Amino acid sequence: MPRKRLLLLIVLLAPAFSAGANDKPLLIELSQRSGALPAGVSASGAVVVGSLATVGGFYWMPTTGDIFIGALGASNVSRDGRTIVGTAVESRVTQAAVWVREAEWRLLGSIRPGAAPCDASLSAATDTNRDGRIVVGYGYDGCNITHALRWEESGVVDLGSSVAGRPSIALGISADGRVTVGSQTQATGFVQGAQWVDGRQELFPGPDGAVGQAEAASSDGSIVVGRICSPAAIQGNPNYQSAWVWTRQEGTRCLPAPRLRVSPGPPINVDANATSDDGRVIGGEQGIGDDSEAIIWIDRVPYYLKEYLRANGVPNAFETWINTGSINDISPNGRILVGKGAAAQGFQGYIVILGDLP
Repeated sequence: MPRKRLLLLIVLLAPAFSAGANDKPLLIELSQRSGALPAGVSASGAVVVGSLATVGGFYWMPTTGDIFIGALGASNVSRDGRTIVGTAVESRVTQAAVWVREAEWRLLGSIRPGAAPCDASLSAATDTNRDGRIVVGYGYDGCNITHALRWEESGVVDLGSSVAGRPSIALGISADGRVTVGSQTQATGFVQGAQWVDGRQELFPGPDGAVGQAEAASSDGSIVVGRICSPAAIQGNPNYQSAWVWTRQEGTRCLPAPRLRVSPGPPINVDANATSDDGRVIGGEQGIGDDSEAIIWIDRVPYYLKEYLRANGVPNAFETWINTGSINDISPNGRILVGKGAAAQGFQGYIVILGDLP
């Protein structure tokens, strides 16, 4: 192994397991030439996966750099780092797929045998459990039926919809596979956060009766995070620029942004995309589409990622970037974050290793 890569491996992994009082964060900017945009990270932080800015999936390791793995893109990786899930193409139709290291993509089908695609989309895989044996996502049967799905070696299970004619989707799963999180669209059109516990759907309540889509769960499913803490945010009310966190002990709590942003028109949304297993570190974003800034909540206190890094030992963090985009995933111990933003020459990915927490 080249010396440079070996040193990087040591730097990357050591802070994830032992933190000293003088630890400072480390920012790793991925190659803009390769266009690697991270979506998920393994439990150790040694495997990062995502999609290229052009097309295709990749995995990244300190010992390999970016490795192209084909398909349309990768959405997440199992906690053991061996199984990658995403979307692949067959006969011009996209569908959920799983890739085990050193193997080809395996297509998973849709919510039922013989399901019809919606235009060119049949299904998508969004997350997988600890060892890659369970995959969740969503599938179509024509353009009028979109349901959350769960795949195991025995086949696909349609998780259904609790509102006739409205879609449901699954976006995250606990390590043991018991809890799946995502959304259920209501008759009003509001996309409400939902979870399926042992296959039974439950909706997340909020301060105004509902919260937006659930994005991720902790390893044991006891902590769930998501976007839009109040339906009032959809109406552009700037006082509702908050994401949310739900715990079994406390229920749902809003996660405010560090500051309110003024919108040029569309509402400013705040999303929480990932959480550590203890809930101390939550990552997400604030903005409109690609015009977003990454947010890190530490013990529920919000910071813009760029400002946090600059105040804690990385003074030139994201100096030439247009924005920091979004934090897309966090390792279970909360020490490693992955995300993507807009750099001077286009979109670019990054990895952050947190130092000693406040």
